[in-house]
Amino acid sequence: MTSGRSVLCTTFIARLFHRFPSNTKVLLHVLFIPKWWPNANDPQLGDFLRKQGLAAAGRTKVSVLHVQADKRPEAGYGTDISEEAGLWEVNSRYPASEMGFGPMRKMVNLFRYRRAALGGWERLNTERGKPDLVHVHIMVRPALLALWIKRRSRIPYIISEQSSEYLDGKYAGKSAVFKMLSKGLFRRASAVVAVSPFLGEALVAHGLCTEYKVVPNVIPGLDRPLPPPGSPGHFLVVADLVDRTKNVSGVLRAMAQARKHEPRIKLTVIGDGPDRAALEQLAADLGISAWVTYLGRLANREVLDRMAHAAGVIINSNVETFSVVTGEALAQGKPVIATRCGGPMAFVTPENGIMIDTRDDDALAHAMVDLTQNADRYNAATIRDSVNSRSSPEAVGRTLLELYTSIVPTTDA
Repeated sequence: MTSGRSVLCTTFIARLFHRFPSNTKVLLHVLFIPKWWPNANDPQLGDFLRKQGLAAAGRTKVSVLHVQADKRPEAGYGTDISEEAGLWEVNSRYPASEMGFGPMRKMVNLFRYRRAALGGWERLNTERGKPDLVHVHIMVRPALLALWIKRRSRIPYIISEQSSEYLDGKYAGKSAVFKMLSKGLFRRASAVVAVSPFLGEALVAHGLCTEYKVVPNVIPGLDRPLPPPGSPGHFLVVADLVDRTKNVSGVLRAMAQARKHEPRIKLTVIGDGPDRAALEQLAADLGISAWVTYLGRLANREVLDRMAHAAGVIINSNVETFSVVTGEALAQGKPVIATRCGGPMAFVTPENGIMIDTRDDDALAHAMVDLTQNADRYNAATIRDSVNSRSSPEAVGRTLLELYTSIVPTTDA
């Protein structure tokens, strides 16, 4: 019975879209349809997805259809085209409804999303030709569009997930109708991709798939010269300052403990968010403000520059599907202290860092003292090698191409 309702639900929403003609295939052509993507409002949103796109574009033809809500008062519909390093992007905008009644607002925005998506799809077909495979990144609307494309043009789709909602209880709290829709969309995908085994197992546990392929994110900075070791005790945190997820307050409490045993310890925090003021106040209450520096949000290049001067990087999150920050630190040859929160568990070994349990201030304080006093046991080149083999652009691009050609075999790619 549930399966029948799932078919009706997904079919009904897929019929919101209309048919447009498309051109003839020439080479293996993969279309990314992401939920998150860098844009004028947030240049960092989904940047890790764009890096995957660039990695794939180094090996096959890749286009991107990003449908974005525009909340400006003067907003209207429109499409923009851009291209970089073989990655062709059409960004299709729609005016976001801001009405107060939530269900009606979502329905209005769904229809507006549909109109913008079909406008972008038409332009894609005109300028790039029909794709051979659709790669959905993050549920749900991109998968609805992919289902429509599959039904109208018989183009298969795969789903990649990176969202923490499958780990932190948010998905579990969704309505039965939403879960039914999600399961229907996952079931119709030709493959399911997770950014880490930890997330993949969560998708299985939720009944969304029975098997999955792991494709890691691209780790930036592997092409940089390895920096020298930083001053012992100089730690770095890079995180959105949303404490329920990143637990930066735990870092501050642990630091206050650790400094009683190792006064060289100091902290730099890169990032911003709603809890910044509360965290600054906590540092003052703990008497450590003089040794904590807040830099706000920085561009990725500047983050890597700062990382080069640190002795170690702390990832104290309660949940992470992947943790690009962990990879970036290891790519710079920096040892990490990371929690067993998901993603970092695939990276961190005794040769490149220290793992602790989540929400354990005492363990974190001990690790900070240990790393400060025994920094010379870590080798920067060995640390970098631990991520280079699977998370370089070349490695990720190769993994993606193998996946694509297993679904759409071709001799042209």
